[in-house]
Amino acid sequence: MHRSAPRLSRILACAAVPVMLVVAGCSSDSGDKKGSGSSSPSAKKSEASVEPAKFTALPDPCKSISTKTVTSLVPKAKSKAGTPANSSDTAYRASCSWNGLDDNGVKGSQYRWLDVGFTRFDSDQTLGSGAKRAQQDYTKQVAKARATEDAKKVTEAPVAGIGEMATKITFDLTKTSEDFKYATVVARTGNVVVTLTYNGAGYAGAKTPSADDILKGAEKAAKEAVASVAAADTKSAAPSGPAKPSGPAKPSKKATAKKTS
Repeated sequence: MHRSAPRLSRILACAAVPVMLVVAGCSSDSGDKKGSGSSSPSAKKSEASVEPAKFTALPDPCKSISTKTVTSLVPKAKSKAGTPANSSDTAYRASCSWNGLDDNGVKGSQYRWLDVGFTRFDSDQTLGSGAKRAQQDYTKQVAKARATEDAKKVTEAPVAGIGEMATKITFDLTKTSEDFKYATVVARTGNVVVTLTYNGAGYAGAKTPSADDILKGAEKAAKEAVASVAAADTKSAAPSGPAKPSGPAKPSKKATAKKTS
């Protein structure tokens, strides 16, 4: 009995070895499965497409502000229809301006300038969505207006009710020995950035326009310009519509005569 005990222990130890190997093998298989499955979510993310651009067209910049507003802000505009700027592709970049001098003789003259510009961005798999690209340009345009050379008394503040976001920048600037009041409104609506500038000065002793009046005029025109973006895109995307039904054919004179005879 005493001699058989050690032998039994050796047999049990040898029998346990295959079990341990099987367990180790199973744990190795399970690890491989986890590793193969963990790469699929990242692959799906890399294949995800960017959000489509909201607007696919730009309005005519010279028609983006009503004639009534132009007449109010630039009373003696050289051209009520505006002067479009040259652009290599008006589907992505377009602008228009109005300017005029209201001459009051010995009482002096009032000069006004109004300018509106539109920039549209498409969605791009590499560069990002149209809205994201427009947001980047929006930030640049605000910084550009704020950094106008020789500008004085520069102020900047957000504006509510114009597009998805808007910023107003006001400042004073001396040109041709006259003091000008400036107001620029930069707004973003979807994938389009609208930049509107309105300024004015009094010549020959005329009173300089108030900063409040210039700012109010700029905000009013900016609202119209932003609204024109959605209106233009709706027109460009509007389907022609099905043809109207012609209705039942009218009986010919011969058929009518047969029925009555």
